Amino acid sequence: MRLTRRGWGTVAVVGFCLWMAASFGSRALNAVVAPLAFVLVAGVITAARVDRPRIRRVPTAEGYPGERRTVELTVDVESPLSATVRDDLPDGVSAVDDGNVRDTTLVDGDSLTYEIDLEGRGAHEIGPVTVVVSDVFGLVEQRFEYDRTDEVLVYPRVHDLRGGAKHDLQLLHDAIGAYDREEFDHLREYTRGDSLRDIHWKSAAKRADDELVVKEFVADGRVGSVDLVGECIPGRDDDLAAAVASVATYLLREDVAVGVSTVEGTLEADAGERHHLEVLRQLAVVGPGELDDRTRREADVLIQADASGVLVLVDGHEIPFDRLRGRRGGAVDESSTESTAIAADGSGGSSADGAGGVGASGESGVPGDDLEEPGTGVSA
Repeated sequence: MRLTRRGWGTVAVVGFCLWMAASFGSRALNAVVAPLAFVLVAGVITAARVDRPRIRRVPTAEGYPGERRTVELTVDVESPLSATVRDDLPDGVSAVDDGNVRDTTLVDGDSLTYEIDLEGRGAHEIGPVTVVVSDVFGLVEQRFEYDRTDEVLVYPRVHDLRGGAKHDLQLLHDAIGAYDREEFDHLREYTRGDSLRDIHWKSAAKRADDELVVKEFVADGRVGSVDLVGECIPGRDDDLAAAVASVATYLLREDVAVGVSTVEGTLEADAGERHHLEVLRQLAVVGPGELDDRTRREADVLIQADASGVLVLVDGHEIPFDRLRGRRGGAVDESSTESTAIAADGSGGSSADGAGGVGASGESGVPGDDLEEPGTGVSA
């Protein structure tokens, strides 16, 4: 608890008046001193009796650079409090209209929300939160700090490769290997034209009618697989992440199973939206570093970023990534942003478009992280 500037001014006035009264004996000054002293003491008592507000965070949805997301805090208080709420933000995200700092009234069960713009790739830590509560006259304030933070994940930029040179894109397709991971579905009776290799001989031998049965597999439409390997020197990790994400997104749209290896680890070849998100999440935090020679040799597509630029190496061919982006000039692939945003806990979320400001909503929102507890988220 501490005095505000207004509080210190009040103390100065009271002290000056007391000095004047002691020096010159002016009783009229008591009419000024008594009310000010009473208000000051009342402010100290009021601020001292304020219970610590309970603040919870709702996980913030992931997204691409240039998108907007909502940060939400839920409030539990014994009684309404006038307060100043500040939520610290790192580089890589920015508050709309300075909405992360706001004078507001804390009401039990309400939510405080503001908008942020996602600007740079990475896992960005939002917080900590500071709540400053003052008395009604603004003379004394009580400061509460909450160490718990939230994380918002910003994916790398994904460029649309569909406008690239056909020869370069064909090299990517030539790197596709056979995808031999078939998922068994069920058995059915043999019909003319079925492949003999699909006959399940053990099951057929057990049938009393001596009819043949064949194995049916899940038809997932995948046409092959590609292993992407990416590495870069310090300072070029953003360029590497954008290149790998762009190539992976292009191939996944072609129903190709894509594996990704970087210094962050290896994702086995797979397809689908969930795998796409796993790839983007790894690339959101990938840093600089080189991989071993064996990993490079086994790569179907090797992507390297150094001082001279970003190269995509396919079967001995070197393709500058700037050329692979094609006539669209490296524009961001808009269709990659159409999927539902994923919150930090893996649940679905949605992007927010409104203007910012810490506002109060009548609903408490989704349960989030309790800040009181120790320790604890494609662009053409």
